[in-house]
Amino acid sequence: MLHRTNSGARIAARARRSQMRWAIVAFSALGLTIAYLDRAALSVALPFMSEEFHVSPAVQGVLLSSFFWTYALFQLPSGWLLDKFGPRVIYPIAVGWWSIWTALTAVATGVTSVIVFRLGLGIGEAPVQPANVKVVSKWFPRRERAFASSLFDMGQQIGSALSIPVVTAIAVFAGWRWAFVVIGAVGLLWIVGWLAVYRAPENHRFVNAEELAYIRSDQAEMVMAAGDAPRWRDLLRDNQVWALMFGYVFRSLAGAFFLTWYPSYLLNARGFTEAEFGMVGALPAVIGIGSTVLGGIVSDRMLASGLSPNVARKVPIIAGLVLSACIGFSPFVESNVVLMVILTVSSAAHSFAGAAILSLPAEVSRSPEQVGSLAGFQNFGSQLGNLISPIAIGIFLTFSGGSYQGPLVFAAISCLVSAAIYGFWVRIKPIVAISEGTDPADVRTEHHDNV
Repeated sequence: MLHRTNSGARIAARARRSQMRWAIVAFSALGLTIAYLDRAALSVALPFMSEEFHVSPAVQGVLLSSFFWTYALFQLPSGWLLDKFGPRVIYPIAVGWWSIWTALTAVATGVTSVIVFRLGLGIGEAPVQPANVKVVSKWFPRRERAFASSLFDMGQQIGSALSIPVVTAIAVFAGWRWAFVVIGAVGLLWIVGWLAVYRAPENHRFVNAEELAYIRSDQAEMVMAAGDAPRWRDLLRDNQVWALMFGYVFRSLAGAFFLTWYPSYLLNARGFTEAEFGMVGALPAVIGIGSTVLGGIVSDRMLASGLSPNVARKVPIIAGLVLSACIGFSPFVESNVVLMVILTVSSAAHSFAGAAILSLPAEVSRSPEQVGSLAGFQNFGSQLGNLISPIAIGIFLTFSGGSYQGPLVFAAISCLVSAAIYGFWVRIKPIVAISEGTDPADVRTEHHDNV
């Protein structure tokens, strides 16, 4: 009888519960979509720009990498700023900044000016992923964080996918410069919506008591430390910070190929026409949208089934990264149809791991006040990989006569190294739920080192 009563109470509470957290994560996804549309525009426009500026492969690698120089550097202060001022303030400032620098690319006169504008873009986009991670940690219970992370991370694939037909079409019909003006203007519209919609859950007029209680229902393990200010000295001494950072370094060494050299690989090395590229080039990113969400669903379902957080988060990560290593077969197949299958599977598997990875800062953080800073360190690792990869590929292409064999095999090895780091180095805290009638301030737990 008691079980039926509790079950009925839960159903009634669910019926009364508001659902504002899903609207919030939708805005986060849209912000990331715009960010990736802006950053991927150069890789799509580069074949058109290189004809005008006469850019060699080695210099193209520098151009493609330049965004990541400032993007990586500003990850660390952006995480601190998000913990101090919150995503309501920092996120729209960042979007406004990067939208302006994107549009300025339209007035570039050569390689130097393009690099300057990309450096400005990198500064503006640095807070985007730490901000989204921070939003999810504040707005979602632990049992929903991987799925929620997959929803905002869809923006990565959507933006990358949109960049190919959108930038190609604008470049063909109006010139590559107009592509940067159009996509730069889109971010300014997002700012208006974000300022109107976003508040902290406890201050939001559309969040009722049932949703607020649900959001906080399994966050007890961090409540006691909620007042702690993030100190970088402590973070640098935490080996989990280094584990998250290096895991992402090696993951991004592989993933950066799709953000940078992928269009040039298909057009120049594999003989795709611009029309063929426009039709099938977006396939890996489009399929990646679904696989990102699937990865989040699988991880949260595993957690809900009673498996430990250590298993529920790591299995999708390791499985996705190991399968993504199939990219290493790409240079050894002659059929472009088979090539697209391999690249699509690799990209989809890479995306499948993403949601669980993005949930990790909240899973290993000692305090909710440090989630933004920890996410900043993690994304700093991501951008180190993104920075190194395009330059290294450009240099390799210059000295190998345009062969992609070495870069793609190395990308496969990087996926396997990343899987090993997440499997053996990262440690995730167990769930400590808040029971009915328990004051969260009375909960005391240690930071567990689960292997």
